[in-house]
Amino acid sequence: MNEVQLIERCQRNDRKAQNQLWRQYAPLMMSICLRYLKQVETAEDILVQAFYKIFSKVDTFKGNGSFEGWLKRIVINECLMELRKRKSQFLTVSLDKITDEPMIEWDYQLEYEEILDLLNQLPEGYRTVFNLYVIEGYKHREIAEMLGISINTSKSQLLLGRRKLQNVIKKKYNRSRIA
Repeated sequence: MNEVQLIERCQRNDRKAQNQLWRQYAPLMMSICLRYLKQVETAEDILVQAFYKIFSKVDTFKGNGSFEGWLKRIVINECLMELRKRKSQFLTVSLDKITDEPMIEWDYQLEYEEILDLLNQLPEGYRTVFNLYVIEGYKHREIAEMLGISINTSKSQLLLGRRKLQNVIKKKYNRSRIA
C-alpha cells in the first residue's frame, strides 16, 4: 500500500493501516523523542501520545508538504508540551557577553547512539533549542514562539549549547585541535 492509500485508510480508522503507519514511522519518531527527552520511558509515553494525536487528527492532513514532516511536527510539539509542563529553565544571557569559540575540526563518523549521548549531556534548554535550530531547521523567531522565550534567549541557548557540546566532545574524544 502506498503512502496516499495508507493515509486514506487511516482517515477511515482502519486498524491495519494504523498498525502499518506505526510500524513504518514509530522508530524514526522515537528517535526524535529521544533527542528532546532524556528518559526512554518518557519518550515512549510521548510517542504514544503523539500517535494518538496523529490517528485522531490524520483527517486534517491535506497533502500540503510531506506526510513525514507533518508527523514530525506533531511529535516535536508533543515533546515541547512535555518540556513546558516541566517548566524547563532557559538561561537568559546577553548576547554581547557571549563570545563564539572556534568550531572543533572533526573527521570522525559517530553512531546515532553516540550523538544522542552527546546531546543528552546538554542541559534541557540548550538541548531543546539545539535540536530545533540545528536538526529541525527552525529559525530563532519560530523557536521563541514555540517555547515562549525571547529570540535573544533562543540565540544565547544555541550559542551556549554549542560551546557546552564542544567541551563535551573535547573531553570525551580528547580532541584538542581546534579549527
